[in-house]
Amino acid sequence: MNLQDLDKQVLWHPYTQMHDYASRDLLLIDRALGIKLYDQDGREYYDTISSWWCILHGHGHPTIREAIHGQLDRLEQVLLAGTTHEPAIRLAEQLVEITQPPLTRVFFSDNGSCACEIAIKMSLQYWQQTGRPQRKELVALTRGYHGDTIGTMSLGGVPEFHQAFGGLMFPSHRLPSPYCYRCPMHREPRTCDLACLDPLAALLEKQGDRIAALIVEPLIQAAGGMIIYPTAYLTRLAAMTTEFGVHLILDEVATGFGRTGTMFAMEQAGVEPDFLCLSKGLTGGFMPLAATMATEEVFQAFYAPYQENQTFYHGHTFTGNPLGCAAGLGSLQVFAEEATMVALPTKIDHFHRGMERFRTLPWVGDLRKLGMIAALELVMDKESKEPFAFEDRVGWALYLAGLNEGLLLRPLGNVIYLWLPLSTTTTEIDDILERTWRVLADPANLPFRHL
Repeated sequence: MNLQDLDKQVLWHPYTQMHDYASRDLLLIDRALGIKLYDQDGREYYDTISSWWCILHGHGHPTIREAIHGQLDRLEQVLLAGTTHEPAIRLAEQLVEITQPPLTRVFFSDNGSCACEIAIKMSLQYWQQTGRPQRKELVALTRGYHGDTIGTMSLGGVPEFHQAFGGLMFPSHRLPSPYCYRCPMHREPRTCDLACLDPLAALLEKQGDRIAALIVEPLIQAAGGMIIYPTAYLTRLAAMTTEFGVHLILDEVATGFGRTGTMFAMEQAGVEPDFLCLSKGLTGGFMPLAATMATEEVFQAFYAPYQENQTFYHGHTFTGNPLGCAAGLGSLQVFAEEATMVALPTKIDHFHRGMERFRTLPWVGDLRKLGMIAALELVMDKESKEPFAFEDRVGWALYLAGLNEGLLLRPLGNVIYLWLPLSTTTTEIDDILERTWRVLADPANLPFRHL
């Protein structure tokens, strides 16, 4: 039995339909280096989605690899309850140093879903322990995505991901997505005056004293369709939560660590959250690790003499794992030594200019760009914005065509996107864009049976 036959029998792959096996065997990756993946037969593929948005400096970066190896010789694991270790302390200190001033405390976990779940729980417990238990309602956005735990699913706005678990989820307030291409308020972007925030204003005026927190992905709703929205939206949203004393939770699990052109997306909007959720790029993509950062005010609500039980009861076995923390320190070392953020504007400008070519394709309805991220929304008709139907399986067809061009694409329905590692060179950008053009410009790769 070969590895692929075995894989079909024992592994259940996330977001993969079982009948995909009938169309093509799953891609078996054997090794990776830089921004390329290599399968078991030696064929190479550009990792155009940073292996689900986590690879920052390329696969196998020697600095991060050496940091992990060095830590492995000292300490591989210890609980972070009643004990601590140097990598966790140093990483927490550096995270506080590179984020907004109000964020002074770091709570480690092991994945993005947990980072967000922790922020939600901290907010709710904070209000209970500060004498305002009526603040227990939560607000999120349509098309938002914050993870697959029960709490984060309850605040998720992508029904196709979580609808099977509706009976388990708690109710929450939902705001319209700032989806400019398909404006929920039926306005034109240049004259809308951010009308999609009107429902938040109405909600806060009516029951702001009962709202505990609002959670949002800053500047881009990633899993919800790569919906990139104006910085002014985030700035105004943050001001509104501040006015009514509502906690602001920023989910930068996907956007953190340079993805949007700044170290954190929140910097572009000038906002200061009460909670910041980090993962994915935290370790450069090498190890699972997450962090929930909070303000000193939040922390003090949990700090009390022994006779008072104000403990935050949340902890995982591998919280603050030494190897993960070492990888995080290694990634931050790469940022410093290679001046990653200094080189980024030139790459981003080159990338964005190269993407403009795709606007000319008749089935590209919208082009969205932010930092090292670009997304193309494909439509049946540009004028009406009619989408391809689910049964057309546009994404699957383009995924297969991408493999033939040496690209690992992972479309979101009708949205084809590139989420490039920060280490991608301008030469590599040109090659990726040319291959992507060949995939998208060929009508044979799209279902046109309805035209």
